[in-house]
Amino acid sequence: MALTQSTPLPFPATDNTEPVVQPLQQDILVEFAEQFTKLQGKFAFCQDEQELKEQFEALRAQQGWTKVFKKDDLLPGLVDASHITSDLVHCDASVTDCEALVARTGSLVLSAANSGGRLTSVYAPVHVCVAYASQLVYDISDALTALQQKYKGQLPSLVTFATGPSRTADIEKTLVTGVHGPKEVYLFLIDDLGATS
Repeated sequence: MALTQSTPLPFPATDNTEPVVQPLQQDILVEFAEQFTKLQGKFAFCQDEQELKEQFEALRAQQGWTKVFKKDDLLPGLVDASHITSDLVHCDASVTDCEALVARTGSLVLSAANSGGRLTSVYAPVHVCVAYASQLVYDISDALTALQQKYKGQLPSLVTFATGPSRTADIEKTLVTGVHGPKEVYLFLIDDLGATS
């Protein structure tokens, strides 16, 4: 079947000078938290690193995690040494940092330069990410611009956007989580900007 009539562009009213993305309507932290939790992410806000350590330990104890994978240089003291494992294959959860947080989509921006790279955030059954309020950006383009500036145009070999737990609807259109990655994703956001009001 051949097309017999012209078809307009998907956004005929734009001339590439107007943004397609809607502007931010509320506080960027609130926007991120709403989008992240809509996608089954579990969000915790911490006033400082001490509160992070307290909240993380409470979660670890509640979930019964005895084998937590974490790179040594990432937040020393976050996990008691008796609960740290170097075995990513058999861990209960992994802890990483990130490059940025995208508020509009509730996404974590991870790279090969982060603690553990992609493997750490995908292979464990639970991914725990630690980030700072100063890492919040509104849109994906803002995150990519920040990465270009941070790495002076020499981007890490891998940059990925993780949006909530792994999920697929390939099997009879039934949504299943944790098939190709973590079943749960936690984000601990540390306030390094005095963002609380």
